[in-house]
Amino acid sequence: MDVILSAVLTVVGLAMLCFGGNWLVSGGVAVAKKFRISTLVIGMTVVAYGTSTPELAVSIAAATGGHGEIILGNIVGSNIANVGMVIGVAAILASLAVQKPILRKEVPIMLGVSLLLVAISVDGRLTQHDGILLLTGLCVFAAYVFKNTIKQRKKNSKEEQVTEKNNFHLKSAGLIGLGMGLLYVGAFLTADNAVILANEFGLSEKIIGLTVIAIGTSLPELITSIIAIRKGHTDIGIGNIIGSNIYNILMIMGVGAALGGIAISADVYVDYAVMILLSMSILIAIKTEMIRRTMGVCLAIGYAVYLATTFFR
Repeated sequence: MDVILSAVLTVVGLAMLCFGGNWLVSGGVAVAKKFRISTLVIGMTVVAYGTSTPELAVSIAAATGGHGEIILGNIVGSNIANVGMVIGVAAILASLAVQKPILRKEVPIMLGVSLLLVAISVDGRLTQHDGILLLTGLCVFAAYVFKNTIKQRKKNSKEEQVTEKNNFHLKSAGLIGLGMGLLYVGAFLTADNAVILANEFGLSEKIIGLTVIAIGTSLPELITSIIAIRKGHTDIGIGNIIGSNIYNILMIMGVGAALGGIAISADVYVDYAVMILLSMSILIAIKTEMIRRTMGVCLAIGYAVYLATTFFR
């Protein structure tokens, strides 16, 4: 009976993710148009923060419960899933146009943050000092995004501003708030009940973090990106993934480490390598400015192989 209830709640969680992703994208696009901010910036900030809330919530809960392996597996697994599963599936549905600025600036930042995580892991533990370092990096990245946003607004200041109704701010804020709320609750329902189902098969805590929880907390990115791309807002879909991967390490891993430290096992370097290699694959699109279906298939297959091998490690 418990297994059946968990399966039903998992489906309910998935439905909430679908509605939440749709409303978050709608609200984010409206904000971008109102304030003359590119959808890429919205994707990397509002949408990325929103879809990263499940990872943050799961990591805080794991940190307070002393489950460091779940935090590490959740973040690294989510970043792998974001590229392999989310971008892979999205590119299979439709080839993704990518702006060069994304590749020239934001993707290298994402790779640099990943390498920073590897560097501070070499002593076998992410200490509270490491957590503070990551959170400091988050502040620097936030300042960078804010500076670019202000610069972009000044550049577009001569454009005609569209007159909106007085209830614009309330409606947009409501859509974003409802979207984030549904993503948050939906991800928890999906992840928590998926863990119950996984435990029935005797999976370890780390494996659950790298696979079940990672996939569960990446579902907001998957649903949101697919909805955004289907609506023609490719920049939100791509920006969401890049922003989420950066926030996952700087903000969520930073918070988890600052709350009590995280032990690093030797075999996690395999997962680090997969995370970095998958992220580097996005750079292949720098010449064509396109992530084509062929690359999407390769990313999805690569992620499927990674999942299969993870269960046998």
